[in-house]
Amino acid sequence: MGMSAGYELARRGLKTLLIDAFDPPHALGSHHGEPRLIRHAYHGGAAYVSMALRADERWLELEKLTGEKLLERSGVLNMSDPDVYSYDVRLDDAAALGVTIELLNAAQIRSRWPGVRLPDGFEGMYEPNAGYLYSERGVAAYKRAALEAGAGLLTNTFVTDIVPDAGGVTVRTKDNIFHAGKVLISAGAWFKRLEPFISLPIRSVRKVVGWFETEGNGFDSGVFPGFTLGTKDGGYYGFPSIDGKGLKIGRHDTGVEWKPGEELAPFGFYPEDEGDLRRALSAFMPGAAGRLLSGAVCKYEMTPDEDFIIDTHPEHRNVLLAGGFSGHGFKFASVVGEIAADLIEKGKSAQDIGLFSLSRFALR
Repeated sequence: MGMSAGYELARRGLKTLLIDAFDPPHALGSHHGEPRLIRHAYHGGAAYVSMALRADERWLELEKLTGEKLLERSGVLNMSDPDVYSYDVRLDDAAALGVTIELLNAAQIRSRWPGVRLPDGFEGMYEPNAGYLYSERGVAAYKRAALEAGAGLLTNTFVTDIVPDAGGVTVRTKDNIFHAGKVLISAGAWFKRLEPFISLPIRSVRKVVGWFETEGNGFDSGVFPGFTLGTKDGGYYGFPSIDGKGLKIGRHDTGVEWKPGEELAPFGFYPEDEGDLRRALSAFMPGAAGRLLSGAVCKYEMTPDEDFIIDTHPEHRNVLLAGGFSGHGFKFASVVGEIAADLIEKGKSAQDIGLFSLSRFALR
C-alpha cells in the first residue's frame, strides 16, 4: 500500500519520501510467497466491488508502465457449503457493476475441473475474468515506478517517533529527523510499534501457506483456476501449480497471534501448519495432496470486522492511516495507493470509503 501511494504521490509532483523498516519486497510482511487472488464479485458490498474493478485497471496500468507481467486471468472458482456461506449476497452488486459470474452446482464443478471432489449440495461461483497477482513483482514494480517518478526511499530504517505540530509532522528515525506537511502510515502488521501515538484495533496473526505436489496436469496454471473454499472445518484459498512449483493453499481463518518484535515461528513449527492444509486437499482435491514441496509464513493484520481502515488520525488531520487489510487486501493495493494520494492531495476520494472509517469501532 505504501509503495503504491508513494508512486501515486510522486508522479503527481508532490515531494515524497518513503521510509521502510525493511527493503521491499521482503519476507517480513504480508506480500511474499506469490501469488495473491484478485476477485471482483466481492463480499462486503458495492464499495468493495467498485474498488476491486478499479484496482484491476490500475494493475494493468502498472504493467504497461513497467513492462512487468503482474496479473494472470486464470479465473477464480469460489466453492462453499451453503450452510457456511452463500454467494447470493454478492450477486446484485456484481450484476450492477457488470461483473461476469457463473453460478455452478457441485456436479458442474466436478465435470469442468475433475480434480475437485466436491460433495453434492456445495455451491460454486466462478469468475472467468478474475485471477491472481504476482505480489512480490507488484511491490518491486511500484518501488521502481516510485523512484523513477522522483520519490525518495529509505530502506532498513525504523521510524521511532511521529510528532505532529502546527506546521506539519516530524518523523524521527534512529539517525535522522524529517519534516513533512502530511504523513501516510501504512505499517501493516507492525502498527503496534507506533503506540501510543496511534492505537488501532488491529490483531497481527501468523499465517502459513504450502505448495503441494500434484498428480498429472489438471492442477497446472492455464488449466486450473485460483480458488476459495468454505467448509465447516475452515475457510481456504489457493492457486494452480505455476511452473511446476505445486498447488498453493492457505487457510484464511485461525492462526497464532503475533506481536511485532517477536520471533515468527517457521513453517512446520505447529503440526497444523501442514496438517490443516493437507486435510483440506485430501478431502476436496486429493490429486493435489501430494508431497509438500515448500511452505512459507507471513502475517495477517486483522480488524474485528475484517474491513479495512482508511482514515485520518482521530486527533491529527494531516496524518492518514491505512491498515487492517485482514488477509484480503493485496489485490486492492493499487487502488488504495490512489485513494491515499487523493486524500493527501485533495482531501477526498472518488471511491466510497465510508466503510473504512475509524468511527465504526467507537460506535460499537
